[in-house]
Amino acid sequence: MAIQIRERIRTEKKTAALAACEVSKAFRPSRVVPVGGMTVRAVDAVSLSVWRGEIYGLLGANGSGKSTLIRLFSTLLTPEAGTVSIFGLDIGRDELAVKRLINRVSVEASFFKKLSAMENLVYAGRLCGVPPEESRAKVTSILRRLGIEDARMKEPLDKLSRGMQQKVAIARAFLTTPMLLLLDEPTTGLDIRSKREVQTFVRDLRDEHDATILLTTHDLDEAARLADRIGILHQGRLVAEGTPAELAARHGGTLEDVFMTLTGRRIEEGDEAGGPAE
Repeated sequence: MAIQIRERIRTEKKTAALAACEVSKAFRPSRVVPVGGMTVRAVDAVSLSVWRGEIYGLLGANGSGKSTLIRLFSTLLTPEAGTVSIFGLDIGRDELAVKRLINRVSVEASFFKKLSAMENLVYAGRLCGVPPEESRAKVTSILRRLGIEDARMKEPLDKLSRGMQQKVAIARAFLTTPMLLLLDEPTTGLDIRSKREVQTFVRDLRDEHDATILLTTHDLDEAARLADRIGILHQGRLVAEGTPAELAARHGGTLEDVFMTLTGRRIEEGDEAGGPAE
């Protein structure tokens, strides 16, 4: 079924890789609150579409709801209202088929820390049906492009820096060549050179493998470098959307000026939130 879905998608010219309509999600704070205490609306009636072959950047401060949206789109959370479809498949009714088309990278990726990067990724490949002999060559190629030397691929994960572990997490997501890749702040913790390597690889993945990419970030430069279109989130709401040029023309100034105009704060400040919006 997954192969048939992929072939149908690849032959369609204008396809919504992801379509969200009036999606909402709220959480009750974990701390003790008075009876009938408030809930925190992490995502509030968000509607957006990401087109096949597009890199779409979700830009927002910490606490704006970016990570909650990614978890909703990747079927890890269930929306309380609204609908989400991936290449026309409903994430609730067609969850298993959706999972075959997507992959996700988050800032808190989990690994077997005593195993090497190669061992972790070969194991991940086997779980996804990629034979070890095929995955080893693929893993080596991906990690080299991400700037990891062959000798470091054989070291235990707990001996690698946080930035290098994040690169391994990115490689794991790329291993299955997903149709839709959900990247939740993928370059957090990376130095400037590593960020550039990852950004170049993301762009190449889209161009060479017909991938669609949804990227969340609070890095204005990263959003401007990578995204074809940008959506700006503030306190769970999508407050603006467009190409970087369109946003600048509409609101004036740089992307940072646009963000300040729309949210009233710098992106580093973070939104005031009482729940797990991020």
